[in-house]
Amino acid sequence: MSRWRDVTGGKSGEDYAARFAALARAGRDVHGEARLCAALVPPGARVLDAGCGTGRVMIRLAELGYDCVGVDLDASMLAVARREAPGLPWFQADLAEFDPAGLGIAGDFDLVVAAGNVLPLLAADTEAAVVRRLTTALGPGGLLVAGFGLDEAHLPVPSGITLPEYDGHCAAAGLTLVDRFATWDAEPYDGGGYAVSVHRR
Repeated sequence: MSRWRDVTGGKSGEDYAARFAALARAGRDVHGEARLCAALVPPGARVLDAGCGTGRVMIRLAELGYDCVGVDLDASMLAVARREAPGLPWFQADLAEFDPAGLGIAGDFDLVVAAGNVLPLLAADTEAAVVRRLTTALGPGGLLVAGFGLDEAHLPVPSGITLPEYDGHCAAAGLTLVDRFATWDAEPYDGGGYAVSVHRR
């Protein structure tokens, strides 16, 4: 069972969406992830939102002209995504077993984004498999962008993965680190408790 399900019980879609809606109403910027992705690949690029949740990032990218696909295991989160953007392709799948062809999806994505602490909240010991699966979904030169917390202040549960472990999984999958930030606003990484890593296939 994933750490995400341990925390939420798989029934948090509406609460999660409501929290971000409240932030947006309060004037907070809730599109940092999409903005960074848009700075990395041009409009029209194919983007896989891995662990897409309620679709906040992917819906924004689709509005900006990207060709997007969303995948998540949590049915409650996907229910919100499908309601908010019924015309976009949403798929329920375990990232540790993710196979685009098996879902009828073309591979060769230009960018795969894993936002919202996807990596630390996976089922224990599946992190390397997920990185391999996401790498396989990338086309040559494609980018894997993952942002996640590294300490208690940035995570709802103890971290399941360290930054060196994540880099090791990426290297084993044939990825090369090209950039690392402290936030989705592309502030330089300072060794703190949150990192956004950009790896290239």
